[in-house]
Amino acid sequence: MRVLVFLDGTVADPDSPHIRVDDLGLMRGDGIFETVLIADGQPRELRPHLDRLARSASMLDLPEPDDEAWQRATAQVIEKWAAGPEFALKLVYTRGVDGDPEAKPTAFAMGIPIDEKIIRARREGVAAVTLDRGIDPGLAERAPWLLLGAKSLSYAVNMAASREAARRGAQDVIFTTTDGSVFEGPTSNVIVARDKTLYTPPATIGILPGTTQAAVFRGAERAGWNTKIEPLRASDLREADGVFLASSVRKLTRVHTLDGERLRDSSAIHAELAAAYESVYTGK
Repeated sequence: MRVLVFLDGTVADPDSPHIRVDDLGLMRGDGIFETVLIADGQPRELRPHLDRLARSASMLDLPEPDDEAWQRATAQVIEKWAAGPEFALKLVYTRGVDGDPEAKPTAFAMGIPIDEKIIRARREGVAAVTLDRGIDPGLAERAPWLLLGAKSLSYAVNMAASREAARRGAQDVIFTTTDGSVFEGPTSNVIVARDKTLYTPPATIGILPGTTQAAVFRGAERAGWNTKIEPLRASDLREADGVFLASSVRKLTRVHTLDGERLRDSSAIHAELAAAYESVYTGK
């Protein structure tokens, strides 16, 4: 099942054509998106997602998103979803039609099922590989036009990295910078657990600020963990008590193998942190 709602409130058939072939989101990846987890009819971290959408729009010089319209579209998709307690909500916002100065942005919300392999990864964890992203930690500040930290539709490099991971027998990637610092995953933030403290790299090096990572930290702090945002080295991953990937749909997924090397068993830590994350929404 899929549910498609355009920003003007139009409910459309997701199996019918709607996007023009000269839309700049398709032609050049000139647009932005967010993915929101909907659980038991409630969007998780919708406010941070919409704030991040607005931030990405500003970085790409797109018109400021209509916050209330996005909230209405979200509510419409949730109301019409009838295929289970969890699904992913895609919010997509492009520059619109190429060459038309009067063209309005293309904007829609679409509910889609969560892939079974993601559900399985939540339970079983994943093998990951480290890959060089070709970025140095000062690049985001030095070259803002590269849009590091924006959630743009230009995901070709991220998808190429995921295919490279598959060629190496892994399911995911942890990017590193040119100086060996930990960056992020193609679709996730990296969290490291060590001595009852959680660490994640700072967004200032060009990382997309993580909504789920922030929620995990909130839940962990309530459960007695300390949290720190500071640079991490690739060597820290192998010495950690646990390495995790956090994103809206994957929630918190543990990395059990890195570059073919089995990491320390973090299943108990994962269970504790996953419960702490869920408590942010259930209050339990």
